[in-house]
Amino acid sequence: MHDSVSGRKEKGLNTAQPLAATEEDFNTEGTEATEKKARTLVPVLGLLRVLCGLCVKFLFLTMGKVTGFKEYTREMPARRPIADRLDDFLEVYQPFAHTSVQTQAARCMDCGIPFCHTGCPVSNIIPDWNDLVYKSRWKDAIRVLHSTNNFPEITGRICPAPCEASCVLGINEPPVTIKVIEKTIVERAFAEGWVRPEPPAIRTGKRIAVVGSGPSGLAAAQQLNRAGHWVTVFEKNDRVGGLLRYGIPDFKLEKTILDQRLEQMTAEGVSFQTHSHVGSNVPVEDLRKDFDALLLAGGAEQPRDLKVPGRDLEGIHFAMEFLPQQNRRNAGDAVENQIRATGKNVIIIGGGDTGADCLGTTHRQKPRSVQQFEIMPAPPPERDPSTPWPLWPLQLRTESSHEEGGIRNWSVATTSFAGDENGHVKQLHGIRVGPPPKFEPIPGTEFTMDAELVLLAMGFLGPVRQGAVEQLGLKLDPRGNISTDASYMSSVPGVFAAGDMRRGQSLVVWAISEGRKAARAIDLFLMGSTRLK
Repeated sequence: MHDSVSGRKEKGLNTAQPLAATEEDFNTEGTEATEKKARTLVPVLGLLRVLCGLCVKFLFLTMGKVTGFKEYTREMPARRPIADRLDDFLEVYQPFAHTSVQTQAARCMDCGIPFCHTGCPVSNIIPDWNDLVYKSRWKDAIRVLHSTNNFPEITGRICPAPCEASCVLGINEPPVTIKVIEKTIVERAFAEGWVRPEPPAIRTGKRIAVVGSGPSGLAAAQQLNRAGHWVTVFEKNDRVGGLLRYGIPDFKLEKTILDQRLEQMTAEGVSFQTHSHVGSNVPVEDLRKDFDALLLAGGAEQPRDLKVPGRDLEGIHFAMEFLPQQNRRNAGDAVENQIRATGKNVIIIGGGDTGADCLGTTHRQKPRSVQQFEIMPAPPPERDPSTPWPLWPLQLRTESSHEEGGIRNWSVATTSFAGDENGHVKQLHGIRVGPPPKFEPIPGTEFTMDAELVLLAMGFLGPVRQGAVEQLGLKLDPRGNISTDASYMSSVPGVFAAGDMRRGQSLVVWAISEGRKAARAIDLFLMGSTRLK
C-alpha cells in the first residue's frame, strides 16, 4: 500500500485528503489501471466544477429575466385626465400596479457594463434593485436603493432621469423605466413600514450647522447625523424643505411626501430651526463660534433678470415670486396680494423646468391665454446626433404642463414691455432671432403680444452674495459660485459648501450627491476617518 500511495503522489494526485481503502489498493497488479482511471477523472471533475459554478451564477447572479428586454415593451403610468387635474394641485400620475413595475424591471439587461451607474449622479446601483424587484424582494430593493440615495421618493418624481438616457437598452430600444421603478420601491417601503428612523448608536459630540434645507442640505444632514454628529439645519422660511417646499409645484411633488421623510430625520435626531436666515437674523459668526463645522447649502437663488425697457412695470415677476405663493396657498396659508394668472394673457419667458412649473401652475389658475418663450431654437423630436448615447440627449421634451395647453415659441427674444396708464404691463414686444451663440435678430420678424402677467423663468446665476457669503468673505469661482477644494471646503477653514451654491443651478439628484459627498468630507475633517459613502 505504501508503494501504491507513493505512486499516486508521484503522478501528481492530491493525497492531502484521506483515501478510502479498496481491494485495488492491496492489488499491485491493479495499480496501473487505477492510475489511468484517476487521470481520466481529474479533467471530468474539473469540468463539472466549472459547469456547477456557471449554474450558480445563472441562478443567482444574472438578471431576473435575461430575455425580458426582448419580450416586454416600455410602459409608463398613465397621467390623470387633463380636465380633472387642472382643477386641483394633486399629483399628475395615476397609480401603477406592482406587477407592471416588476415587468418593467425585467427589461433591465444583463448588460455587463451598466452605464446607468455613471449616468446617475448618486451612482444608484440600478441593475441590482431592478433584479430584486423582479424577484419580489422589495425589502432588499429599498436597502440597496437607500445605500446611495437618501430621498428616492423625491428623485423618483422630479429627477429628469439621466440614468435612463444612458441605459444600454436605450441604444436601439426605449430605455428601462428606472425612475418609475425607483419611485415604486420607496413607496412600497413606506407603506410596509420598512422606512424607520436610524439614529446613531454613539454620538461623537461634534456639532455641525447646515444652512439650507433643500435636497443638498437635507442629504448632508441625514448622513452626518447617522455618523454620530449633532446636526442643526437652519431654514430661513417658515417650513423646512427649501426649493422642494416652495419651488416645486404640488402636482409634481405633494408635500406629504416631503413631510414623511422629515419626520424620519427628526426622529433620528436632526434639529430644524425655521425662520432662521443665516447672515440676517442669525449672525454667521455665532454659528462659527457654536459649531465645529458649517455647511452652506442654500441653493442658487440669484435669478437671471431681463434688462429691457419696461422691466419695472407692475405685473412682471420672477418665477420664484410666483410659484411659492401658490404652494403656500395649497398648504392653507392666507396669501395677501397673490400673483394670479386668472383671466389674464400670460407670457412665460424661459423654456426650462422652471418655466414648465410656471406653465402648469398658470393652467390651474385659469388664464385667458398662455405662451412660453425660449430664445433657443426648438430641439429635434429625437436624440440629436451631437449628443449620442450615453450622453444626456438634446431633444424635445414634453412635460405634463405642456400637454395641458399653451403655446411654445422658440427662437424668440423680448425687446421691451409697454404699460398702461396705471404702470401695469399690457404688451410685450419681441423679435425672432437666429441660432446661438449670437442670437442675431431677424429683420422683419418683430411682433407685439398682449400680456397682463409676465413670468421670468430664465434660470439662476448662483448663490445670493449678500449675507453669509459676503460676511464670511468666501472666495467665488468665475461663475459666481462658492469656490471649494476637492474636500468641499471653502476658502475659510471649517466652512464647507455643497449643491447649487457650489456647482451652480443643477438637478435635484446632483444636489443629493453633493450633500452626501460634502458630509463625507466633513466627517473626515472632524474625525480623521469616515465610513460614510
